[in-house]
Amino acid sequence: MKMTDQRRVIARVLSETGDHPDVEELHHRVNAVDSRISIATVYRTVRLFEDAGILERHDFGDGRARYEEIAEGHHDHLIDVNTGRVIEFQSAEIEALQREIASRYGYRLMGHRLELFGVPLSSGSGDE
Repeated sequence: MKMTDQRRVIARVLSETGDHPDVEELHHRVNAVDSRISIATVYRTVRLFEDAGILERHDFGDGRARYEEIAEGHHDHLIDVNTGRVIEFQSAEIEALQREIASRYGYRLMGHRLELFGVPLSSGSGDE
């Protein structure tokens, strides 16, 4: 893929991102660096980066595709359904349990995606 100046700006903004922005939020951040970059360019670049295995797309249940750079280490997500906050976490116990379940059914686990949706215990909802 040819790395144009605009793609380079988008890549830099993504690499400095500590959250999971949608394209509109990413465009807003990119525009703070270079106001000439259109939202259409951001959409095309995100699609290119996703196809190239640089970005991963997530659907956290809020109707927006959100993105993050593909990290070397695996992690899962806990999403606060009230605020949309996304917490990344790792759990050796969950990883082991998933391998055990796959094995029980005669499979070798090749990968997985785990997204937990919840509300803070302090919300008073009482639902778990």
